[in-house]
Amino acid sequence: MTAPDRLTPGDPAPDFTLPTDTGETLSRAALRGRRVILYAYPAAMTPGCTKQACDFRDSLASLQAAGYEVVGISPDQPAKLAKFRERDAITFPLVADVDKAVLTAYGAFGEKQSYGRTVTGVIRSTFVIDPDGKIEHAFYNVKATGHVAKLRRDLGLD
Repeated sequence: MTAPDRLTPGDPAPDFTLPTDTGETLSRAALRGRRVILYAYPAAMTPGCTKQACDFRDSLASLQAAGYEVVGISPDQPAKLAKFRERDAITFPLVADVDKAVLTAYGAFGEKQSYGRTVTGVIRSTFVIDPDGKIEHAFYNVKATGHVAKLRRDLGLD
């Protein structure tokens, strides 16, 4: 496997319809007309992913006040996402991409470096999607800790 194709500003955001942590489905089409922060993370209930989710949760009101919706995406099963939501009081949708097709379409699944080794997995990434469904920003290989604060600065919110 080679490095995934990466999205760049102006690219159309790949469509999806995926199950959520609540047992419903969420589609890219349902989010049209809104600014969306879609962030990809490797695994629910791990330390880094928990820190990142809680940072988004704690910033959600101000992100929403600035016109952004937040959605998390991982290859976890919906039941695990529900436990994650309940355990950490996550207040935004978490979607399950079990077959990793959507993560791959966003360039957030493929070869990456982990502790000096090349491995295949989820590439921690964040995508800002405009109301017309185009990529405004695509951030790859982001850090779990401090990413939300950096994103807020990049978006001019702080």
